[in-house]
Amino acid sequence: MQQENQIPDLIDQGLAFHQEGRLEEAQAIYQMVLAKEANQFDALQLLGVLLIQTKQFTSALHFLTKALQIKPDYVEALFNRGLALKELHRLEEALASYDKAIAIKLDYAQAYSNRGNVLKELHCLEEALISYDKAIEIKPNIAEAHFNRGNTLKELHRLEEALISYDKAIEIKPNIAEAHFNRGNVLKEIGLKSEAKNSYDKALLIESSLILARWGRAMSALPIIPNNIEEIQSSRVEFSRELSDLDNWFTQEHLNDGHKAVGSAQPFYLAYQEEDNRELLSRYGMICQRLMSHWQLKEGIYAKSRSFDKLIKLGIVSHHIHQHPVWDALTKGWVEHIDRNRFEIFFFYTGAKIDIETEFAKSIAKEFITLGDDLSSWVKAIFAAQIDVLLYPEIGMDPISARLASLRLAPIQVGSWGHPDTTGLPTIDYYLSADLLEPDNSEEHYTEQLIKLPNLGSYHKSSSVIPASINLEKFGIKADQPILICPGTPFKYQPQYDHIFVDIAKRLGKCQFLFFTYLNKQLTTLLEERLSSCFLASGLNSKDYCVFIPWQPKSTFYGLMSHADIYLDTIGFSGFNTAFQAIECGIPIITREGRFMRGRLASGILKRIGLQELIAQDEDDFINLVVKTTADQKYNQLLRNKIKINRVLLYMDLEPVRALEQFIEDVHLKYSNNFK
Repeated sequence: MQQENQIPDLIDQGLAFHQEGRLEEAQAIYQMVLAKEANQFDALQLLGVLLIQTKQFTSALHFLTKALQIKPDYVEALFNRGLALKELHRLEEALASYDKAIAIKLDYAQAYSNRGNVLKELHCLEEALISYDKAIEIKPNIAEAHFNRGNTLKELHRLEEALISYDKAIEIKPNIAEAHFNRGNVLKEIGLKSEAKNSYDKALLIESSLILARWGRAMSALPIIPNNIEEIQSSRVEFSRELSDLDNWFTQEHLNDGHKAVGSAQPFYLAYQEEDNRELLSRYGMICQRLMSHWQLKEGIYAKSRSFDKLIKLGIVSHHIHQHPVWDALTKGWVEHIDRNRFEIFFFYTGAKIDIETEFAKSIAKEFITLGDDLSSWVKAIFAAQIDVLLYPEIGMDPISARLASLRLAPIQVGSWGHPDTTGLPTIDYYLSADLLEPDNSEEHYTEQLIKLPNLGSYHKSSSVIPASINLEKFGIKADQPILICPGTPFKYQPQYDHIFVDIAKRLGKCQFLFFTYLNKQLTTLLEERLSSCFLASGLNSKDYCVFIPWQPKSTFYGLMSHADIYLDTIGFSGFNTAFQAIECGIPIITREGRFMRGRLASGILKRIGLQELIAQDEDDFINLVVKTTADQKYNQLLRNKIKINRVLLYMDLEPVRALEQFIEDVHLKYSNNFK
């Protein structure tokens, strides 16, 4: 009896220590109680909570489950069990635990909020929003629910709504550094550069060591939709300064978690500026490599002694092993036709989307590996596969690929133009491009050794897309006026070339530039406003010439192209997949050959099919070609006939694949001879 009387006092003492943050002492007391009475409910429940706090989730789950065997309807234990299960990635069980807690306590706001977090991880985003909304309805000032609601809306690309949620979270709890940081990310995505920078600064003021905010602040120096050419030039100066500051910031104090910043935001939009980016990207790449090397040294994960097998092991790291422009333009043709009697293909898929193309990749792979966001597991898996040549079709489009590419994981590492600019990474040895895409002296633009595969450097089949029947009036398009299709994303249109649309409109009198509203509608709005100002300065109303319609499925897009008079390529950052599609639809492409490979994709296609006459050398030539090809229908039809005859040259070209095989064998032989 005396022992039983001691237990409440011990529980009280443990709870007091617990509340004071003396967790080791509290844990010792809870364990003392359980040694005396193994099924003491309070000790089981409180020890479970403490173990969650100290991130011992497996042990926490054990004690909370025992507590619930005693009191199955104790809502706090159900709630905490849900926390532990979520951290252990047992998401369906976590959801069931929260659901049971809510069924018992209908107004349990925190349970609804945490239930939303689980649903978000399960990619049930709309259901997650419903759960957050219910939490907020019950308890309007629950900052975490507003914050996580913002995260979910951001993932759904409902960016303005996400901004409202972050603002509400900050209003309730001003010192949530993560809310200011995520708010900065949204502001950057909708093209509000200076406002984004202010949000990052506020996050850093609250938490000076918030690495992602410091990194994001540096990357936000680059505008997505610049207002004018002066902003482009000033942003490059600012980005250069930010790189220097960032390099200095990553001293020993910040190095241990520095790898988390790599790839979290990337200088993606630098490529859309028609400037030589080698120097800036080289400095950026050195920072990435330094931070990732520190991580590798700290983790102690290195390659073991390797052996050389009969077949060359080709590893492909990509976020886009599914239907996507990178897969369509590059990866699929290479892997489908590479000689699998000489090469084994290993896919390291950093994405999550699964479709028919993913299944095809699995069917031809020696191994197909996907590991989520666990960096250590990725590195160990690549080392374990003993890859000979590691190929990144794109670097710059997802965090994991960027981190992996910043490490030395294979003897030979290769990048390519899924994101068409030099990687800047000292860990990438070669860059795969193509003869028809590169200007003279193009080697000067790369930190890697440039490899120019024959022709377009890639393999393609003709499309099986059947154009949809189109009602032009439904889209606000006038059937009696020329249609000039402009399919580029908003950030491909640089301000120094806006005048071209005005000059064409003046020359043709009546015409329609058909643009497509991007998934991020705010960026399209910024482009629309910039074009409107340019037209207005010349006494014209852009609404009389520019038509913006929603992004369309491929069959509808083909249907629209079949009605178009010409396809206008984006200057400085050319289209490739869309240019291919225009050729398939038989419409003339007008392009201006760019200074760099990324501005020569459409011109490469035109050269391949012998239509050099559609490649302008400057802006005046571009305008003249557009006017001539639109106004002179006989000339337009002549071009269409030539396209239909010659476009066969784009398809079934195995020469680039054979050259790729030879390149891989040559560099592998060179390395293996040196190694031996």
